[in-house]
Amino acid sequence: MIHVPVLRRAVAVAALVLAAATLVHAETFDLRATPATVAWGNYDAAARPVLRIRSGDTVVFHTLLTNSPTGLEKAGVAPADVEASLRAVFDGVPQKDRGPGGHILNGPVYVEDAEPGDTLEVRIRKIDLAIPYAYNAFRYGAGFLTDDFPYAKVKIIPLDRERMVARFAPGVEVPLHPFFGSMGVAPPPAFGRYDSAPPTVIGGNMDDKSLVAGTTLYLPVWTPGALFEIGDGHAGQGNGEVDITAMETSLVGTIQFILHKGHALGPDGGLGQGGPYPRAETPTDYIAMGFDDDLGNATRKALRHMIDFLVAEKGLSRDEAYMLISIAGDVEITELVDRNKGVHVKLAKALFAGR
Repeated sequence: MIHVPVLRRAVAVAALVLAAATLVHAETFDLRATPATVAWGNYDAAARPVLRIRSGDTVVFHTLLTNSPTGLEKAGVAPADVEASLRAVFDGVPQKDRGPGGHILNGPVYVEDAEPGDTLEVRIRKIDLAIPYAYNAFRYGAGFLTDDFPYAKVKIIPLDRERMVARFAPGVEVPLHPFFGSMGVAPPPAFGRYDSAPPTVIGGNMDDKSLVAGTTLYLPVWTPGALFEIGDGHAGQGNGEVDITAMETSLVGTIQFILHKGHALGPDGGLGQGGPYPRAETPTDYIAMGFDDDLGNATRKALRHMIDFLVAEKGLSRDEAYMLISIAGDVEITELVDRNKGVHVKLAKALFAGR
């Protein structure tokens, strides 16, 4: 009889050999944001791919902030400082192709051989600022304290790319930690054209400030090709994103994709009682996620997905996993403002150094 741990190690080794072979022939692609290469406000299994890649390939995504040229100019941005690509997208994308959400996303990117039941590993290699400013805005009816702020306001925030700080106000500087608020794959076909605002099993608008360069995101594949999309660039954000926006800006992201067939390596995104679900790893932490319109349910999902991960990948019992999270894990509110609230659970990798 072959013991399960031995079998799993053998499968893992075979998958690593296969992955190494694919990396030998990996290519790098440059994907600009144009009217023909963006998905405006949606993730959709029926969408036409704008790029086809293979496992191991890298894509440099040139993304656009989620605001209009007119809106930026009214807020104080000089017309010459508005990106030409943003003007082209606003002028060139038909109204019928927009929505139901408002994010301008690059993609979808088709990953060859990706099928439902696989896992797409998204390695965030590098994130660069594309423009020297960001904006933050709130409006009545959106955000968390809507009754306290029954009006709209936009603030343009200069970004110092040399010192990597935002000059928020005289004497107030905010460190920059750029990340993409939205990274996801197409949903199951039954979802139809899915709104880019509420995060769910596809990932999407997670607004998780942990997903900076050096982080790896694991996404379950729901439709052939995965159909990855990315956008909603943030120069920085606080947990919660309470007024509905972060430091919204345009970013250039260098992303490598690795396809895991049938979850062979075990990055199952939280398989178990919770079903396939996104998860992530930073250089120092494991991250499990939960999304729901009820904050309590979002927290329960994140906890259960971390328990599933610890049982499947670290060999703990469910009781031990629950206990370990309580004594060493951090439960944090990712965002409160995208209809589905986001919660993530972080657990330090150093805890398992001797295991």
